[in-house]
Amino acid sequence: MSWLDHRLQQQGRFSLGSTSAPVEPEINLIPFIDVLLVVLIFLMISTTFTRFQELAITLPTANGSDSQLETKQIHIAVSRDGRFAVNGKLTDRTQLTRALTLVNENNQSKESVSNTQVSIDADARAPHQAVMSALEAARDAKLSNIVFTSQTKK
Repeated sequence: MSWLDHRLQQQGRFSLGSTSAPVEPEINLIPFIDVLLVVLIFLMISTTFTRFQELAITLPTANGSDSQLETKQIHIAVSRDGRFAVNGKLTDRTQLTRALTLVNENNQSKESVSNTQVSIDADARAPHQAVMSALEAARDAKLSNIVFTSQTKK
């Protein structure tokens, strides 16, 4: 027996006649953990965390009592075809300022300050010029408290 044959028999390699022990599979976790850490660091750096900008507002407080003055309302209705009605009475565009002035004078007592509120009820398809005419008539009648009414979607 030569030296090489003796050496191979001791190690059990290259033997064809004997059964060798099964080789255990080995999973090396260190490269797997390294790859996961690199991916985690990449995601942490590339992700942007947005903050919503908010205004810090402290609302003022008031110690006064509610106003006891009764607000009187004048309703101006503007129809789809541009016709006007002041408190339910049809009015021409040229007579709108005069009608508002008369209604305001009838609603006011001599001692009270003008606290009349003008409510403009305009149709959704009313011409813009008709709404602007109602605003101008309220301004000409020296009425400054103007609101627009709307409805909620159902």
